[in-house]
Amino acid sequence: MAKVREIKGRMKAIGNIERITKTMKMIATVRFQSALRDATAARPYAQKVTDLVADLAKHCDGDDGSAVMHPLLRRATGTGRKLLLVLTSNRGLCGGYNARVLRAVNQHINESGGKDVDLEVVGKKGAAYFRFTGRTVAAVHTQFGDKPVYSEIEKLARQYMDKFTSGQYDSVSVAYMSFQSAARQTPQILTLLPLQDPKDGKSEADSEETGMVADYEFSPFPQELLGELLPLSVKTQLLACFGEAVVSEHTARMVAMQNATDAAGKMGKRLTRSFNRARQAAITTELSEIIAGATALE
Repeated sequence: MAKVREIKGRMKAIGNIERITKTMKMIATVRFQSALRDATAARPYAQKVTDLVADLAKHCDGDDGSAVMHPLLRRATGTGRKLLLVLTSNRGLCGGYNARVLRAVNQHINESGGKDVDLEVVGKKGAAYFRFTGRTVAAVHTQFGDKPVYSEIEKLARQYMDKFTSGQYDSVSVAYMSFQSAARQTPQILTLLPLQDPKDGKSEADSEETGMVADYEFSPFPQELLGELLPLSVKTQLLACFGEAVVSEHTARMVAMQNATDAAGKMGKRLTRSFNRARQAAITTELSEIIAGATALE
């Protein structure tokens, strides 16, 4: 009888866990849909900024074929130091989301030598991991929640641009989970600074495919406009990284909670079968004892 009560208690606990994971999956689904809408809505703006920067860069070329000159486009200064921003989650229960990002970060650090890379972390899970491994973290950014605000991201982007243009770092990169679809997310290391040459971002083949060539009249001059748009390009890239990281986190949590719900359901069925067997065995034992007692009285 004790075994029957024990199985019944486990069945109740598994039922409670299943209800909790199902609720968490529903919450993650709602947040995923909201984050996906925000990320999708921001993509056309970011793409248009990139296209406009490429068009401006073509008009900024001198007659001698000289390249566009801007502090955000320059190459290494020789200091050898690099800055890596790692985007992780504040909460767990999202499967291997954080582990995959951190694994990609460790691989990138090992390939870079490791000594000249300064780390900055967004998210409690990443900060706890590097604290556990004993790796020094230059800064932990706690101002970003489940829904990053552009004003906070803009401040961070300005800090990175100032550090890069002052020569403190040769490059600034971002490690995050890139969102391709609900079934596929891949960790990625994006080089935020120095920016890629704008002329390489939009080729003549793109215009030939669409059959449209934009002809602009610039006021003020293209060089001045480019000086305003290149910092904006850095901010939009960093915003896109945060957006994809949030979408990927909610996707991972949604899948993890669905798997946990399915596992709890299967375990509940196994416990139900065990409970029925144990109860049937107890009933059979009691019947045998009753029959044996009645036989002894005859």
